Amino acid sequence: MSGTRILPDLQCSLLCEDVRQEMNGNFMVAGIISHITVPQLPVGVMKLCIFNRWTAGMGQFTENVKLVAPDQSTVLLENKGKFELKGPDAAQISVHAFGNIQFKDAGTYQVEVTVDDVLKLRYPVPLQVIPPKEPTDN
Repeated sequence: MSGTRILPDLQCSLLCEDVRQEMNGNFMVAGIISHITVPQLPVGVMKLCIFNRWTAGMGQFTENVKLVAPDQSTVLLENKGKFELKGPDAAQISVHAFGNIQFKDAGTYQVEVTVDDVLKLRYPVPLQVIPPKEPTDN
């Protein structure tokens, strides 16, 4: 099987607030984000993470993770990393941590995950502005 290269499958990709690795090697994902609600724009976010698990591949690969703005052309965040899978039964976890992110526009952002320039997954992350309610006098 020498020389065989199999493009891996992306088993999962999660946008979250934090990822920690336990002493036993397992990962703990905190604050899974499906949407972002803010009281006003622009808004700063201290930290966002993207947790990916690759499997069912063989060879060396380059992963690229992007967060694309609602205009579909502005890349707000981007990170590349290399990983290797020694066989189809192997798995590889990658964590991309981003700090001090500034969101200027409401709308639907897109997380894009590619491996060796092949798009494996693209998923929406809506950001909406909901101003705080005015207190009512009773």
